[in-house]
Amino acid sequence: MTELNHEPFVTADGRTIGPTVLEMRNITLRFGGVTAIKDISFDIREGEIRAIIGPNGAGKSSMLNIISGFYTPQEGEIWYKGAKRPPVKPYEVARQGIARTFQNIALFEGMTVLDNVMTGRLTHMHAGLLSQALWWGKAQREEIENREVVEKVIDFLEIQNIRKTPVGRLPYGLKKRVELARALAADPKILLLDEPMAGMNVEEKEDMCRFILDVNDEFGTTIVLIEHDMGVVMDISDRVVVMDYGRKIGDGPPDEVRRNQDVIDAYLGVPH
Repeated sequence: MTELNHEPFVTADGRTIGPTVLEMRNITLRFGGVTAIKDISFDIREGEIRAIIGPNGAGKSSMLNIISGFYTPQEGEIWYKGAKRPPVKPYEVARQGIARTFQNIALFEGMTVLDNVMTGRLTHMHAGLLSQALWWGKAQREEIENREVVEKVIDFLEIQNIRKTPVGRLPYGLKKRVELARALAADPKILLLDEPMAGMNVEEKEDMCRFILDVNDEFGTTIVLIEHDMGVVMDISDRVVVMDYGRKIGDGPPDEVRRNQDVIDAYLGVPH
């Protein structure tokens, strides 16, 4: 088993990253005869922005799907908050405080922005079916409390002016922000972002970078980020994992990864 480093980590700008909260230990994932991920280990520390990069087909989204419970690896262990995590369903992972966005936008196009973001609070609603149908008692109190949380998220992400707009009418960049709002409404301890800036123009990317940094700074949310824009990755990440054909070929601070010759040859394409 690969030994992971649990020593305190200080970023290049002097920020101290918290203790390890999630560990992937010797993870291997196969689809039939195809090995999508091969014997990968890395850790995620509390309060950091952890990037996962690599060329298309490297296994990045598969790794996010393992963390979020969509896939179960054939080999290896996942340790969460110091305990080995058994095989779990995605809704159980959500209840553990891990939320995610998707590479392809997965919103309810006919529902308003407000209603879409409210769905992020489903794991916090516990009233019975009858009281929900009658909107009475516990169900009424829960909805009022959850609505307050959602309104704060909407204000935080500066989408107040579209809160009553059906999502299907929104441009692509705003849809991405609504998806972030829905994930953030779940009040996650770890937020998984699968290519949150894919397809965005420069201005939209700048806005999304600002919001990601603000979420990390103001809420202390740990963020795991898959992104192809290397400028974004190097600017906002505390540490970077590099994957290539299902293997890990680099892991460390952005400057260290940028100088790693294996990473340069496989992905960055910088001449040497």
